[in-house]
Amino acid sequence: MSERIQKALAQAGHGSRRQVEGWVQEGRITVNGKVATLGEHITEDDRVMLDGKQLRLKFKQELPLKVIIYHKPVGEICTRIDPEKRPTIFNNLPKLRGGRWVAVGRLDVNTSGLLLLTTSGELANKLMHPSSGMEREYAVRVLGEVDRDMLKQLREGVVLDDGKASFDTIRDAGGQGANHWYHVIIKEGRKREVRRLWESQGVTVSRLIRVRFGDITLPRGLSAGKFTDLDDASLNKLLRSVDMPAIEKKHGRAASRTRANPRSTPKKLDDKPKTRPRAKPKGHTPVARRKKTASKRK
Repeated sequence: MSERIQKALAQAGHGSRRQVEGWVQEGRITVNGKVATLGEHITEDDRVMLDGKQLRLKFKQELPLKVIIYHKPVGEICTRIDPEKRPTIFNNLPKLRGGRWVAVGRLDVNTSGLLLLTTSGELANKLMHPSSGMEREYAVRVLGEVDRDMLKQLREGVVLDDGKASFDTIRDAGGQGANHWYHVIIKEGRKREVRRLWESQGVTVSRLIRVRFGDITLPRGLSAGKFTDLDDASLNKLLRSVDMPAIEKKHGRAASRTRANPRSTPKKLDDKPKTRPRAKPKGHTPVARRKKTASKRK
C-alpha cells in the first residue's frame, strides 16, 4: 500500500498536508536517502527523514473524522508511554480500530481541564499551529499579592526564556485571602506558558484549569477522567475555523428508530374497532321479562 507523501505524513500526525508540502519544497524531507518530490508515493517500508530525523510511518485505515472532549485530571500525562509509569490520558479513552487518538496540544501533569483529541492528525496540527489564532482560556488560582502594575505587565508582555509572551486578557474571578482566581486567555501553546508568566511576577500558580479552547468550553457535569463526543454542529464550526471541509450530519440510529416496521399492517380507514360486549351484572333481569313474570302472578 502506498500513499502520497503529504497525505501519509499528515495522517501520521507529523504535520498538516500544507506543512509537509512546504517541507518537501524546501528540500527538508528525504526518502531512502534521496530528496523527496511533491506528490511522491511512499510505503511503510520507506525510510523517510525530516531534517535528518527519521519519521515513524504506519499506514492505517483512514477513520471517520471525530473529535472528543476529555476532562483531564491532575496527575495524568499526555504522552502514550511514560518511563515513570505514571497514568496517561490514553488509558481512559475509547479504543480505535485501525487508528489512534491525536491530542490537540498538551496539558502538564499538574494542569487539569479541557483537552481535545481527534482521529485526524491534519486537524490536530492545524488547530495547534499559531496561525490558527485559537484562544485558550484558563482559570488560574494565584498564591501571592497581585497589584495593577503586575497585571499591566502581564498584558503588555514579559520576556521569557523562549521569547516574549503575554496574556490577551486577564479577568478577576474573585477569591479570599492569599489565594485569588483569574481567568486568562492566550493564543499560543508554549510549554507551561501560563505558569511561567505568573511566576515572572513573583507569584505562584496553585491551581490551573483549562476551561475553553476556541469556541469549545468544558461541559458542566463532565467529571475528571471522562470524555464526551463533540456534536456535529460544533465539529463543523471547528473545521471551518481552520479551512477544512465540513462533514455530513450523521443520521444512523436516530433514523432507524423512526423507520416504520415493514411487518406491521396499517389499519384501513373503514375498519371498525372490535369491542367486547359488556358483561351482564349478576342478578340482572331484562325489563321485558320482569313485566311478563309480574302479569302471570296476577
